[in-house]
Amino acid sequence: MASLPHSKTVTYEEWLRMPEVQDAIEEVVNGEIRIAAAPPWIHGRILDDLGFAMGSQVDRHEVKVVHAKFDLIIRRAPLTARVPDLAVFQASTIVVRDGHVHSAPQLIAEVFLPADTPRERAEKLADYASLGVPEVWALWPEDRTVEVLYLEDGQYRRQARLTDGVLRPKYFPNVEVRISEIWSE
Repeated sequence: MASLPHSKTVTYEEWLRMPEVQDAIEEVVNGEIRIAAAPPWIHGRILDDLGFAMGSQVDRHEVKVVHAKFDLIIRRAPLTARVPDLAVFQASTIVVRDGHVHSAPQLIAEVFLPADTPRERAEKLADYASLGVPEVWALWPEDRTVEVLYLEDGQYRRQARLTDGVLRPKYFPNVEVRISEIWSE
């Protein structure tokens, strides 16, 4: 993920006045704007399959499965806004201000590719932990593995590393996702 060529950081208020970035992913980390190219095809296909598998099992009025690009505000100062790959919310917990989500989803799924550096992955997970996201699924297409991470004492702890079987979100116990469906081609 590339940073803009200047060293100035932006505030929440400045960021709100900026034009929306098209055809790329924009995140802000500690006030620094980071731009990434659109992800590869496999990334989107995995998220479509996962989103469909989860969304078809929930009441869409009570649970929102979102895999469209949206800004999740981690904190306003210094501004940190992430774009999760897929987020699952109890609808009643969603807080939207200024057109951006300011509340933690109950589950985030992130597709990690070889281009994602260990530092970028660690920063993203630390941000989700600071917001209080209780569960993260880290999807690794290279080896068709899913890590299930639970937030405990402010840090994520691996609960499972799976290559097959069924995923059951902690806060959505009636949802089941076969791991083989995620990697279907």
